[in-house]
Amino acid sequence: MVVVGAWLVQDGAHGGLPPLPSPAQALVDGVIHPAALSGTPMAASAPVRVRIPGIGVDAPVAGVGLDGAGHLATPPDTDRNLAGWYRSGVTPGQRGTALLVGHVDTASGPAVFYGLGALRRGERIDVLRADGSTAWFMVDAVEVYAKSAFPSHQVYGRAPDAQLRLITCGGGFRRGEGYLGNVVVYAHLTGHRARA
Repeated sequence: MVVVGAWLVQDGAHGGLPPLPSPAQALVDGVIHPAALSGTPMAASAPVRVRIPGIGVDAPVAGVGLDGAGHLATPPDTDRNLAGWYRSGVTPGQRGTALLVGHVDTASGPAVFYGLGALRRGERIDVLRADGSTAWFMVDAVEVYAKSAFPSHQVYGRAPDAQLRLITCGGGFRRGEGYLGNVVVYAHLTGHRARA
């Protein structure tokens, strides 16, 4: 966390703070209301790439675990265009809640999930998988949470269908502390393409 956001303190010329979601993109009454019916869950296969056309993301995915404090780890910050998948959880497209995490920025500038806060309900997320298939997801909501009030059960909890969460830092920045919260994108599987 010391490195993340450092470019803001050193040099604000990169565009300032990342976008925050508008209230219109929030969960309705704190509940996930999918914009469409969920697709049929897929068999397990590790993600290898994530594409989010609405914010220009096209990034490789690497497996991550938990850090020393038991929190979801992030991918190395040496590659700003790298997302992480929680490898002890379900794979994107499987029944349950799959987790992808990425840096919002690094000491050298904006990173892979810098634009998450600008996503809108109904936008598409494509996850390419090791078996050659692609899982298609639709954004249901985008929220920002203070780190002290992060709803772990809601974000990480089991789901009855195939869901996806994208997580990055956000919610304001304070010198010496870094980002004060997290941006979370809620999405559900709408369909898939089998091995090409």
